[in-house]
Amino acid sequence: MEASVVTKVRTDARRELLKRIYGYKMLYLMLLPAIVFLIIFNYIPMYGATIAFKEFWITKGILGSPWVGFDHFTKLFQTDKFWQVFRNTIEINFLRLVFGFPAPIILAILLNEVRQKFFKRSIQTIIYLPHFISWVTIAGIMFSLLSSEGLVNQIIVAFGGDPVNFLTSNSMFRPLLVLSGIWKEVGWGTIIYLAALSGINPDLYEAATVDGANRFKQVLYITLPGMLPIISILLILNFGSMMNGGFDQVFNLYNTMVYESGDVIDTYVYRIGLTQGKYSVATAIGLFLNVINFALLIVVNYASKKMSGQGIY
Repeated sequence: MEASVVTKVRTDARRELLKRIYGYKMLYLMLLPAIVFLIIFNYIPMYGATIAFKEFWITKGILGSPWVGFDHFTKLFQTDKFWQVFRNTIEINFLRLVFGFPAPIILAILLNEVRQKFFKRSIQTIIYLPHFISWVTIAGIMFSLLSSEGLVNQIIVAFGGDPVNFLTSNSMFRPLLVLSGIWKEVGWGTIIYLAALSGINPDLYEAATVDGANRFKQVLYITLPGMLPIISILLILNFGSMMNGGFDQVFNLYNTMVYESGDVIDTYVYRIGLTQGKYSVATAIGLFLNVINFALLIVVNYASKKMSGQGIY
């Protein structure tokens, strides 16, 4: 008797689900191309990750290449160069997180305090523009400004100083990466935070003003708490990509002189995978890093939900 009741409940639930799907059939049809795209370009290629466990030969293909198990991972972990680029990637991304992540938050708060609409929109437009400039172009600009005979060094020499090797100095390369990344993306990053600020009830500011709260206290007790949900989500996503070194930026700016401090995993994989043809080793590195990114995402999301109640799932 109980089994028949359970079966009936499941049947009714299935019918209700199909009825709802049919009721929103046009929305599901609009979603279908995105699902097909995701399956073709994100899930089917995951089969290629098996070459991390094979001695891959292009002539033999993925199926015909012999299995080697974890040999590539074992050799990789015994290589000093891998641990060097691994450490560089973590350190560079940590600097980006410390200095780059708060930058759009601070800028969004400052723009939110601007009352002159024309001035505010003008500033927004100006700071958005660098996002649409490619790293190839930005690298060319930086080389023109910071090379040994660039504009910056010409000014330094004109004031009696010695030229500075900005682009070939290991001590200068990481600050250049962080600062150029902030300059390029800080304006674009403010869009999300400004959208979050627009959702804060203006009555809260009016009540705070009546209670005697100044601008700083309003930001501290109203603006920041209102932005906290989106800040938490973006922080989790940033931690989930800690192993991504930012290939476009580093590849266009670095050179052999700064490999010690600027060579990251993305550029290392490019060199050994595409230029040296070691596809299995490159795939093993990518698989290892994706596992780390996934673990970081899970841990940080769990910690965020425990501390602030906000998470991506």
